[in-house]
Amino acid sequence: MTSQSLDLLARGVRAASRTLAKAPSATRDDALRIAADLLVGEGTVVLDANQGDLERSKLVGMDPAALDRLALSAARLEQMAEGLRSVASLPDPVGEVLDGWVRPNGLRVERVRVPLGVVGVIYENRPNVTSDAAGLCVKSGNAAFLRGSASALTSNRAVVAILRRALAKAGLPQDAVALVEDTSHETAVEFMRLRGLIDCLVPRGGRALIASLLEHATVPYVLDGDGNCHVYVDASADLDMAEAIVVNAKMQRPGVCNAAETLLVHADVAADLLTRLSQSLAEVELVADDRARRYLPSASAATESDFATEFLAMKLAVGVVDDLDGAIEHITRYSSGHSEAIVTRDVESADRFVREVDAAAVLVNASTRFVDGSELGLGAEVGISTQKLHARGPMGPRELTCVKWVIRGAGQVRG
Repeated sequence: MTSQSLDLLARGVRAASRTLAKAPSATRDDALRIAADLLVGEGTVVLDANQGDLERSKLVGMDPAALDRLALSAARLEQMAEGLRSVASLPDPVGEVLDGWVRPNGLRVERVRVPLGVVGVIYENRPNVTSDAAGLCVKSGNAAFLRGSASALTSNRAVVAILRRALAKAGLPQDAVALVEDTSHETAVEFMRLRGLIDCLVPRGGRALIASLLEHATVPYVLDGDGNCHVYVDASADLDMAEAIVVNAKMQRPGVCNAAETLLVHADVAADLLTRLSQSLAEVELVADDRARRYLPSASAATESDFATEFLAMKLAVGVVDDLDGAIEHITRYSSGHSEAIVTRDVESADRFVREVDAAAVLVNASTRFVDGSELGLGAEVGISTQKLHARGPMGPRELTCVKWVIRGAGQVRG
């Protein structure tokens, strides 16, 4: 794709964004519900396309975790459709008045939510992101400009075709959802530099994508960074609960950003809990510090880099700490700022963990796998921001808006 053709495509998306921003909420919601019905009703087309992507990816030796992220099934299509329906049922953030006041001179001041405009999403290997991101963008009055990976291109084409048909059926411009089909590195860099045509860029991918973004992007962006997530089991924890949470956080779906990558255990309960986990985590490759290896005979010695790594696989780093201070110190050193969990029956320990751990999401007595847009009531998410401006954590419809100041007067002039 030439720079000229990418620019032309972007301008079409930009024009569509202005029409979409003015469309009634009910019309945007109708488009999402139509898209959900089409995804299920014409699912075989999408699954056939995905099967081709999977076969090509297996031939080039894609690892199992990446293949899992790429794979669609009838159940996953239904989840995608349900995500669109859930998003459609949410309150419309556009036009929401955040607050307001009256100045002594009679000026009435309000802050009102408005769409960002064009949201660019550059992502790897997950065709479900195509519908999630597009659905959230349309809900919040934004056009979705999508650039997926080569491995998922055929799947993404099929999903985007359905989304565009749904927009047309609802009377909205098809270009409110558009896919960049050139998956070359050069086009990705050009995409990141469409300042003035893309208003906000959300990357969803590995370190190479983030590094490229930091080097090349001129479009404002929200970082969806690594998920080096921890579970800390405190001395007072219910160990049955702790075992269930650790197993779920690591094994329920290990190849995603909210899966646990490090387990920290208080020394007082290490023998009991780690002995249990040596059985329940038998399918997981364990790397552990010297203290944890006393109770995990099959574990290898953990290196410094193990504790700093997002494995995205059936692998877990394990460490024993003396107290809550040690756990917080370890998390502060190694955390990527995504999701951190404590298992404890001590309210003071829980409150201190929540207060002192600096992450987008902090959980008490729950699996890190809940840090997900759909699980937290957002319907879906366009990404999970690990930065602090302008959004943090799972990004739903509200996080895809910005604020407009509206000032109403009756002829006031400034003296």
